[in-house]
Amino acid sequence: MKIYQLPEGEVPKKLKTTKNGLSHPEAERRLKEYGPNKLKEVKKKPIIFNFLENLYNILALILWAASSLAFISGTPQLGIAIIAVIILNAIFSFWQEYEAEKAAEALKSILPSKAKVIRDGEEIEILAENIVPGDLLILEEGDNVPADARLIEAHELKVDNSTLTGESKPVRKVSHPIKKYDNYVETPNLVFAGTSITSGSGKAIVYHTGENTEFSKIAELTQEVKEEPSPLQKQIANVARIIAIIAILMGIILFLVNLYIIKLPPNLAFIFAIGLMVANVPEGLLPTVTLSLATSARKMVKDNALIKRLSSVETLGSTTIICTDKTGTLTRNEMTVRKVWIPYKIIDVTGTGYEPKGEFIWDKKSLTHKDIREIKLLMRAASFCNDAKLIPPDDNSGWQIIGDPTEAALLVAAKKIGFDRDQEMKKIPRITELPFDSKRKMMTSIHQKPHKKVAYVKGAPKRIISLSKWISVDGKPEPLTREKRKEILQIHDEIASQGFRMLAMAYRDLPNQLEDYKPDNIEKDLILVGMTALQDPPRENVKEAVKECQRAGIRIIMITGDYGLTAAAIAKEIGIIPDENYQIIKGKELDKLSDDELKNILKRENNIIFARTVPEHKMRIAKVLEGEEEVVAMTGDGINDAPALKKADIGVAMGSGTDVAKEAADMVLIDDNFATIVKAVKEGRTIYENIRKFITYIFSHETAEIVPFILMVFLGIPLPITVMQILAIDLGTDTLPALALGRSPPEADVMDKPPRPPHERLLNLPIILRGYLFIGIIEAILVMSGYFWVLYNGGWTLGEHLAFTDPLYLKATTMVFAGIVMAQVGNILTCQTTKSSVFEIGLFKNRWIIWGILFELIILFSIVYLPQLQPIFGTAPLGFNEWLYLLSFVPIVFLADELRKAVFRHFRL
Repeated sequence: MKIYQLPEGEVPKKLKTTKNGLSHPEAERRLKEYGPNKLKEVKKKPIIFNFLENLYNILALILWAASSLAFISGTPQLGIAIIAVIILNAIFSFWQEYEAEKAAEALKSILPSKAKVIRDGEEIEILAENIVPGDLLILEEGDNVPADARLIEAHELKVDNSTLTGESKPVRKVSHPIKKYDNYVETPNLVFAGTSITSGSGKAIVYHTGENTEFSKIAELTQEVKEEPSPLQKQIANVARIIAIIAILMGIILFLVNLYIIKLPPNLAFIFAIGLMVANVPEGLLPTVTLSLATSARKMVKDNALIKRLSSVETLGSTTIICTDKTGTLTRNEMTVRKVWIPYKIIDVTGTGYEPKGEFIWDKKSLTHKDIREIKLLMRAASFCNDAKLIPPDDNSGWQIIGDPTEAALLVAAKKIGFDRDQEMKKIPRITELPFDSKRKMMTSIHQKPHKKVAYVKGAPKRIISLSKWISVDGKPEPLTREKRKEILQIHDEIASQGFRMLAMAYRDLPNQLEDYKPDNIEKDLILVGMTALQDPPRENVKEAVKECQRAGIRIIMITGDYGLTAAAIAKEIGIIPDENYQIIKGKELDKLSDDELKNILKRENNIIFARTVPEHKMRIAKVLEGEEEVVAMTGDGINDAPALKKADIGVAMGSGTDVAKEAADMVLIDDNFATIVKAVKEGRTIYENIRKFITYIFSHETAEIVPFILMVFLGIPLPITVMQILAIDLGTDTLPALALGRSPPEADVMDKPPRPPHERLLNLPIILRGYLFIGIIEAILVMSGYFWVLYNGGWTLGEHLAFTDPLYLKATTMVFAGIVMAQVGNILTCQTTKSSVFEIGLFKNRWIIWGILFELIILFSIVYLPQLQPIFGTAPLGFNEWLYLLSFVPIVFLADELRKAVFRHFRL
């Protein structure tokens, strides 16, 4: 027989122990045999390897190549500087993601450090890691359970299984045998490692420890889920590959042309080829992307979204589906009694939250004395059939609850009407309790009056109404006729369809001599006193957040453990589903669907609610959606949610959730609020567009750097720009302005567009046309005009050779270098928007643009005028006329692109 099927008395024999527990020598022997009660250690890569991975990704390799080329071209100082950039960027990226893989450590932190056991007949406290199979545990309110164990005694014992199941409702535990169960971790006579005792006491014998516990299995499952690269990581790798191929091919072509057509010496042809390759490599791209993501991550913390993986910032922006919990995420997680029904009247209850003060009371002006008596009778049954506790507020907090939130809500409602449970319980003490179970769908509390006993019953209305023979009217029982039953059930259905959770209360007088408290003897011929309607109200800003998602083309799928009608009512109220034409799929129905059937439903139906689910269903939904070109954000808070959070493209853990869920997730909602996810999606879309903006900005000057090499070959002119000047632009003047673009505010239509397709490339045709060709060619024309202007004014003629040290050559190349920087000033101003005019958002609304421009001008003037830097970068001072010529580049580039955007807007391109 299975451990849960055994009678209490046979459990010690099965586990080879006694009611007095193990002896100390036997416990020591078993500790050696089974090992310590610890989670299985999963072998991980040494931490140094995680750091090194940041040194050999594709963009880092390009930077290494640029560094090598700098050394080869005779500029070791810059080569060292590039290496420093690589290492600093690697350290930054590593540190940002260092804590993303601590799920196992978080699991271990939840396990208690000590536990109470009986050994050799004595109660002792030992380290939890020393517990062995066969140990007799003592469990009391507030204890954490250190291992999987079978109960042999249970006294009003309730356990919080939320770390395993995700459901915070305490579960009643028993010690008697169980023939079968629906869910192993919810087996009534078993307790599991990592759960906690919320009320009552008991004794249990351990049967699994360490890596054999259910807790450990979840840890392994979480770690087995392979982490996939984010869309941005894939896109950056693709961009880097394209750049690398272009740079290498152009370098090889230029080398061959110079060697065989121009007939340059091999070493000189090689240096020019290196220069062209360097011109093609945007050395500042990787640090700019990383720093922009980090900046957004820091910004999102202020909006209560903690990002644990930098690339997740952008992934959020491509989200197509948000799979969200209901309780606490869409709602306030404050179950509140909203209505009561007493024969034959519906009464609204005002007030929210656990604050039973004077201002949160019923509208007594509309109540008669009869109504108040009936309500108090209803609240007596609701309060007596109740194991929750309300803790009065202190200086630092409001009212707190211990136990089930629904039961706590009933206590609050009782206080609102003026019913004092504690005082009444002293007058009518509880004798015993028949705990709630899913078959009976009710709970009964039996109390002693001076001359009789009374059973108060609370449970599912339809069940209690069917067992009621009478109905209380003005404190007196009247027959409950068939017509009255039908009328009451209609009232029940009408209120329930509005999204309320309904509970009915009844009582029954019992003979004083009755001692057999079995449900069949007690729960019959009841006197119905009324019903309560409870609701967990939606959060205030969720409705607007849902509308924003719908405008943005993002589907919302509610996955909840709650009842379907309750979930549907909340979903209707906040706009997730319409009033009609929606589908509710229960957990049991989901289990019967094949993956293909589920996939077809998810494709076909936009308005779906998954109700009565368990965390494993989230994992399955995440898997099914994975291959459907969807980018899925999945919320969760329990340990069992961790695998689904890791499997989803974006795992979103609740700030109030378990450490395991937080460690497995990519993002933590500090305020547990759905609206925060939508803010994060908006920020993700914004950062992606901003990355495209600074890619456009960075790549624009690539053309202006490449064209001089092409003209050198075809026109036989002196090389208009040096390798050092190119690197000074790529790693110097352009870095801070590009980063400033990464902090651009969102454009007005950022949430009015559907999610971009997952296969859409970061470096797409519009960016190439705008950056490389349109702005790039304009910049190239401008800087080369400046180059020739300086040369011709200096008396140079086409075909004339100039030495690299010739003052005229130095001045002409400085003109090209400075010209690119000045053109980039105009470029950064126009790159603040993609389609709309910059004047619509404000030319300097992004104050970082001002600092970026000042930064690049300071670098420019330093390189041009500081004697210490002039020999390194091959520059010479420019005069007033040259600067006047260069200044015109700013409005030319800016106005040209603004005109292009205006044309595109006019023709709606």
